[in-house]
Parts: sequence; structure tokens; C-alpha cells
Amino acid sequence: MDMVIFAFIAVLVVVTFSAMAYAGYIFITPSRTASDRLRELSNVEDVETFDIIGVTDTKESSGVAGRLGQLAEPTSEEEKSKQRQMLLQAGFKHRRALEIFNSVRVTLAICLPMVVAPLAANWGMLQMAGAALIGSAIGYYFPQIYLVNITEKRKQELLKSFPDALDLLVSCVEAGLGLDAAFRRVAGEMETAAPDLAREFQIVTHEVSAGVSRVDALRHLEARTGLDEIRSLVNMLAQAERFGTSIANGLRVHARITRQKRMSKAEEEAAKVSPKLTVVMILFLLPVLGAVLMGPAMIKVYEVMSKQ
Repeated sequence: MDMVIFAFIAVLVVVTFSAMAYAGYIFITPSRTASDRLRELSNVEDVETFDIIGVTDTKESSGVAGRLGQLAEPTSEEEKSKQRQMLLQAGFKHRRALEIFNSVRVTLAICLPMVVAPLAANWGMLQMAGAALIGSAIGYYFPQIYLVNITEKRKQELLKSFPDALDLLVSCVEAGLGLDAAFRRVAGEMETAAPDLAREFQIVTHEVSAGVSRVDALRHLEARTGLDEIRSLVNMLAQAERFGTSIANGLRVHARITRQKRMSKAEEEAAKVSPKLTVVMILFLLPVLGAVLMGPAMIKVYEVMSKQ
């Protein structure tokens, strides 16, 4: 009987981890597949309207991912839009990224208790139920925490190379290139040093080439990145295009302001080091130092008191 239970648990663990690995592979693949493109090119009626903020479905979700994703899908359109925008800012541009993300949350919430609960079977039924509940909560909320983490990391990576990209834009515009050609040239030059930012600039140039207005393409860039610095750049370029002011001067001023903001943020982070070290010293170093200094004296006092 023990061997049967062990074999059942082993098969369950293997199947669960295989499903989790497949779901994770689908989730971390942000690019669209060739079959998606062929389906859109061959059958126009099945194409779903794609908004740059996310995906707006024209029909009900289909497939396993769609049915599972509906269990964890937010009820309000505002929450759906926030999730789509966060997925887009994290770099997941698949047209069904929201469905896949929610289906991964449901899958983990169902599968993790099946793995954790048998491990706590020897502790009792109450402990087994508590372990299953904790595993379900971890499986449901871990993808959201992971998504927030990689979104913040991607924003930091984009912001790190953004002032250098602005300097290159200033140089290209002052050399006589148009703004669209400057974006294309900067995207090519920054492809090795900052591939994420270069890819976003390439998307801007592709949208402009496809007929989207420059202001709308820049607004889409702002939505995909979620950076305040890029929002300021978009507003500056929109005003320059509307009022006919010099784009090169505006870019130069914006690059200087962005670099000053980055320096101020670095100084702020450096100023936080001293209070953090003070807390660490009070909690960890001072007790040890007190034990080292007072230890021999306390031992001597104890010896004297014991002789008396």
C-alpha cells in the first residue's frame, strides 16, 4: 500500500511540474508565434482588435488558457486594462498575454496544493489543510509579485540608458536627420547596449512607417514603458510639432533634465545608506561589541562572587 501511495504521489508530482513548466514557458515567451501571424493574414474575421495598451477581444476567449484565465480575470474593465498595461510594460506583447497570465495563476493555485498537501500528510489533517491553503495562496499571488518585479526591473533598465539615447537623438537631429530617421538610427546604435530601449524605438519607427501619426506612436511608446521621463519627452515633442519650435533644443534641455534627475536619485539613494547602516549597527554590531567588551568583566565578577 505504501508503494502504491508513493507511486501515485510521484506521478502526480511529475505531471504537476510538467504542466507548470509548460505554462511557465508559454508565459515567459513574449513574442507572437508564426501561426498567430498566419491566422491573422489568412482570415481577417478571426483577427482580434489590438490596442497598444493591451488586447481587446472581439469575441469570447477560447482554448484552455482562455477558460482557465476567466477564473482569475478581473471583473472590471479598469482592472483588466491595468493588468494588460503591466504585462505590456513587462515586455509581454503576446495578444493573449492576459489570458495566459491568469491561466498560470489558476494552474499554480490548483497544482501547488496537490504537491504540498501530501508532504504534510504525516502532520495531521489540520496541518495538511493549512499547507494546501498556503500553497494555493502562494501559487495565486506569486505570478503577480513576479510580474511587478520584472516590470520594475525593466523600467530601471530602460531609464538607465534613456539619457544616452537622448544625446544620440540630439546629435542625429543636429546633423540634419529628421525625427523619424533619428529614432531609426538611435535604435540601430543602441541595439547592443540597450536592446529593450532600442526595440521600443524600432516599434515607434515601424508604427510611423505603417501610417500612425508620430504623436500617437510616441504616446504608444509612453504606454509601453510607463516612464515619467518618456512621458515628458512625448509632451515636449508634441508641443514642438504643434508650435513649430526647435526639436534639437528641446531634446538637449530634456536630456540635461533627465540626467540631473538620475543624478539626484542616485544621491538620494546614497543618502539612505547611512540610516540603514545605523539600524544594522544597533541591531547586530553593538550587541556583539558589548558582549566582547563586557564578557571578560562579567566572567571575573562571576568568579569572585562564586568564591565568596
